[in-house]
Amino acid sequence: MATKIRLQRHGRKGYAFYHIVIADSRAPRDGKFIERIGSYNPNTNPATIDLKFDRALYWVNVGAQPTDTVRNILSDEGVLLKKHLLGGVAKGAFTEADAENKFQAWKNSKQSVLTTKVSKLSEAEKTAEKARIDAEKAVNKAKAEALAAKKAEAIAAKLKKAEVTAETDLPAVEETPAAE
Repeated sequence: MATKIRLQRHGRKGYAFYHIVIADSRAPRDGKFIERIGSYNPNTNPATIDLKFDRALYWVNVGAQPTDTVRNILSDEGVLLKKHLLGGVAKGAFTEADAENKFQAWKNSKQSVLTTKVSKLSEAEKTAEKARIDAEKAVNKAKAEALAAKKAEAIAAKLKKAEVTAETDLPAVEETPAAE
């Protein structure tokens, strides 16, 4: 039986979420599977990957073929590197301790790159939020100035109207009829 490491789609329309599963190569994408070894959420930035490292390494070592996307995921998580290093140990190229040291060094550098990326994204998010707030303050200030100008015009119009009515409301001098 040929086994595959593949993605099994979940989630709603437009917001896919995947389980990483071991399945028979003849089984449908979302059908029967042998074992679930992780999950992959491409909707977050950076993508969230939860993987049972030991089980993934076991299945790769026994010959399960990953799909292209899963191969990229396993490579990013270091499963394929670990398999490569264990192959070097089996051939006698270096010791298991050397392989573990190389793997830990790679993992630490990968983690530092990831934390740098996350900090840059959060900094960019903060900058965008500050720019949005500043733009909103500018719009609010412009609206307040326009409203103040409109109120000033209304008050000026009322004063002008009051002056006009005051002039016309002066008591008229009544003419008395001439005594005859």
